[in-house]
Amino acid sequence: MNRPPLRPLDDALAALLAHARPLATEQVDTFDADGRVLAQDLVSELHVPPHDNSAMDGYALRAADAAVAGAELPVSQRIAAGAVPAPLLPGTAARIFTGAPMPAGADTVVIQEDTESLQDGSRVRFTAPARPDQSVRRAGEDVARGQTVLRAGERLGPAALGLAAGIGAARLTVSRRPRVALFSTGDELVMPGTVPPSQLPPGAIYNSNRFFLRALLGRFGCEVSDVGIVPDRRDATIEALRAAAAGSDLVLTSGGVSVGEEDHVRPAVEALGSLDLWQIALKPGKPFAYGRVEQAHFIGLPGNPVSSFVTFLVLVRPFLLRLQGLRDVAPRGYLLPAHFDWPRADKRREFLRASRNAEGGLELFAHQGSGVLTSAAQTEGLVDNLPGRTIARGDLVRFLPFAELLG
Repeated sequence: MNRPPLRPLDDALAALLAHARPLATEQVDTFDADGRVLAQDLVSELHVPPHDNSAMDGYALRAADAAVAGAELPVSQRIAAGAVPAPLLPGTAARIFTGAPMPAGADTVVIQEDTESLQDGSRVRFTAPARPDQSVRRAGEDVARGQTVLRAGERLGPAALGLAAGIGAARLTVSRRPRVALFSTGDELVMPGTVPPSQLPPGAIYNSNRFFLRALLGRFGCEVSDVGIVPDRRDATIEALRAAAAGSDLVLTSGGVSVGEEDHVRPAVEALGSLDLWQIALKPGKPFAYGRVEQAHFIGLPGNPVSSFVTFLVLVRPFLLRLQGLRDVAPRGYLLPAHFDWPRADKRREFLRASRNAEGGLELFAHQGSGVLTSAAQTEGLVDNLPGRTIARGDLVRFLPFAELLG
C-alpha cells in the first residue's frame, strides 16, 4: 500500500489558517482587556498631552528674559499640575511643577537645580542661561488628535491599555474569546490524585497532556470546557464529541486519531461531521487531524506528550490567535550559534528542544524522544531545523524561545 507523501508544515499551517475565521466581537472594560485582540482601530479624539506642559519642576519664562547666567526675575505666579495658569506677565517667571500647563507667553522651563530662590520665593536668580524649549512637553507630542494609536488585529498588553486609557477609552472592542472543549481518550489514562504512584496498575499512565493543553489554552485567552477522559469506545466517543461541540468553537483532543482498532476519534468525528487526517513532515508530531464536529472546528493532536506539545505550539497556537483576529501569528525567531552537532538529517522538519548557555550558544537537551516531556519542561525553546539539514557546531540556527511561543 502506497502512503501519501508527508505534507510540508508550512502548507499544513496555511490550510489550517484558511479555516480560522475571526470570531464575533464584544466590548470589554479596558481594565479587563489584557491579552485580548483589538477588533476595531482606536483613534484619538484629543492631543496627548492635551496642552504644553512642564517636564520638570522649575520656572517658566521667556528665554530672552534670562539669556545669561545671573539674571534675576520676579515670580509672578505658582502653577501646579491641574491648575489653569494666567498668561505670563512680561519680564517675570512662573514657579511651575512637573505636568503643570505652560502659561501663555512662556517658551521655556529652567529646572530648579539651575536657579536660586530669593526673597522668600518672590524672586529667582538663574545660575545657567535659559534656552528656548527647555523641559517643555508640547501638546500632541505623544499622540495627535485623529491619530490611530492602536490597530485592529493587535494583541493588547499593559502598555497598550495605558495608551488606550490615556486617550479616554474606557471600553474596547475586541474579538470574543474562543470557547474550546478539551478531552483525552485512552483507557490507560489515570488522573493524578486518583491513584498513588505505588498503586498505578500495569499499563496505566498519568494524564499529563490534559494538564499542559489546558494551561496552553488558558495562555491564549480561551474559555476551556474540560470534558475529561473518554473511554476507548466508539459510542462513548461520539457522545462526548457531540456534547463537546455544543456551544464550542473548537474541540481539541489528544490521542486516538490514528487508524488502530482502539482509535475511535476518527470514525466518531466522521459520524458527526468531517475529518481530514494529515500526515505532516514534522518531528516530533506527524499525525494531525482537522475537521468539523457539527458547527465546531475539530483538531486532534498526537498522543505522545512532546508531539502533542510541539504540534500545539506550531499549529494550534496560530489557529487560536487567528480565530481572535490577530494579524501576525508567526512567532519571532532568533539566529543563534549551535553549540552541538546534529549529523542525522531527517526528511521531516524537526523542532529540537534546547537552551542557551553562558556563551550565548544553544545546547540540546540530551534526550529528544517524543515521550520525554522533561525535554520541554527543562529547556528554553525550540530549534527549528528544516528538512534534510544537518547541523555542525558553530552553525547559525533558528531558535524559537518558549517566551515567544507562550506569550
